Amino acid sequence: MSALPSTEALVAGIQSWVLCESPSNSPEGIKQMAALVEAHARAAGLRTEVTSLGDATGPLLYITNRAADDTRPGVLVLGHLDTVHPIGTLQDNPCRIEGDRLYGPGTYDMKAGIYLALSAMATLAQPGSSQLPIDFLLVPDEETGSHASRASIERYAANAKYGLVCEPARPDGGSCVTARKGTGMLRLNVKGRPAHAGMQHEKGRSAIREMAHQVLALEAMTDYDRGVTVSVGTIAGGTVTNTVPAQCRCVVDFRVPDMGAAEDVLRRMRNLCAVGPDVELDIDVELNRPPMVRTDAAVALLERAQSFAREAGFDLAEAPMTGGGSDANFTSAMGVPTLDGLGADGNGAHTLNEYILISTLETRVKFWELLLRQLA
Repeated sequence: MSALPSTEALVAGIQSWVLCESPSNSPEGIKQMAALVEAHARAAGLRTEVTSLGDATGPLLYITNRAADDTRPGVLVLGHLDTVHPIGTLQDNPCRIEGDRLYGPGTYDMKAGIYLALSAMATLAQPGSSQLPIDFLLVPDEETGSHASRASIERYAANAKYGLVCEPARPDGGSCVTARKGTGMLRLNVKGRPAHAGMQHEKGRSAIREMAHQVLALEAMTDYDRGVTVSVGTIAGGTVTNTVPAQCRCVVDFRVPDMGAAEDVLRRMRNLCAVGPDVELDIDVELNRPPMVRTDAAVALLERAQSFAREAGFDLAEAPMTGGGSDANFTSAMGVPTLDGLGADGNGAHTLNEYILISTLETRVKFWELLLRQLA
């Protein structure tokens, strides 16, 4: 088994990945990022496979230490190649070191996390060097909902005993995640009737007026006690000021803590009815990510992970349920015990102040090596 990399080597490797900008809307950038990760894996002796998901997104990268004939359920590690930062963000948030912080777009979410996991996996490249075979799946579209990669995630999860996700450790001191809300989206279009706003106002049916009723009804579905939030995020309608608007549309985000709440919100949204006469509602609603519910099996996995963390030199706390979704939602919903937020320590995800803490990298990579080698 090869040695784990030093802090200096980890920093240099992470920097090289951060310098490859890979926003979700850049298939070419993600392709280049996948090539960097694949080269790292192949140099360690790991087997890799790149799969195209179409021209609209980057490729899917699969890395494994399985023997060719090993079909046992294993450890599925999940990460994503894409970031939220557009090409050119390095000009505003250059990759740099200030004290204990390594800054740059995608450092914290989640290039450092996948670098740590892969560096640990590289020491276990030979089949049989870990208790269970390790499958590492890196997707190109997590930040936009994993629509193209979800089927692949679920296919690999069907042969997984455990799921480990490289999303960043919580900024509260590095806790991990055992529960996430499910995420959904509603696209609502209202069709009214146009009319001259001055001469024939009474003949018009305002789509914006109707949408105002619907916005209030949707926002009223928020129930903080139950953990349900509904937010009308964008809205647009009308053409010119002297015409009664015939069209209005909005996009709504909703978050739910469990499938009971999800089914309730979906039912209420699908049953929305027009308030005014002679208007039509076009309702398109989906639960994009099912809830990641805290289970006894996940708690047992957490306890194992906490023992490995102590051995590596830090305490791994459990974060409260978070409203943000990740690919852990998919594996958890399939019954695979899953831990999330196992990536790098830092802060500032999705901002121009994103950074990781350099002093924690060696303990984190040691933690990953123990986790991957000893889970059984």
